[in-house]
Amino acid sequence: MASPSKKPRSGNARSAARLAAVQALYQREMSGAAVPLLLSEFHQHRLGAEIEGDQFREADVDFFNDVVKGVDARLAEIDAMLGENLAEGWTLDRLDRPMRQIVRAGAYELVARADIPTAAIINEYVDVAHAFYEAREAKFVNGLLDSIAKKARG
Repeated sequence: MASPSKKPRSGNARSAARLAAVQALYQREMSGAAVPLLLSEFHQHRLGAEIEGDQFREADVDFFNDVVKGVDARLAEIDAMLGENLAEGWTLDRLDRPMRQIVRAGAYELVARADIPTAAIINEYVDVAHAFYEAREAKFVNGLLDSIAKKARG
């Protein structure tokens, strides 16, 4: 996955962790790397590092670990939930890989992180989407995560 064309607006460590988690989940899908190996690589070489002239912000490592491990552990549940909320005729496989990781990570937080407000989660992943996509795709992320939030959080 190439570096995002734009950085998310927010500059905090959790925002950086979310962006890195999406990148790690993408790498996992592409390479099939085991989660512990993937986490180690990101801890040592990516979080807060300079890569190809881009300085990556310091990330909340524990939060990054939680999102990556949580998506991996609950992947079948998350994918089923996402599939149920896609428009008729659409499947999760029809989404491109970066988009799948964005909505998976957002869905994980919505179902597993009751300590984080719904609006904060959705806004953060819309920001992550803006780092890779135009406004249309970011609106898609907003709508899909909002739909999941209504079912998961009431």
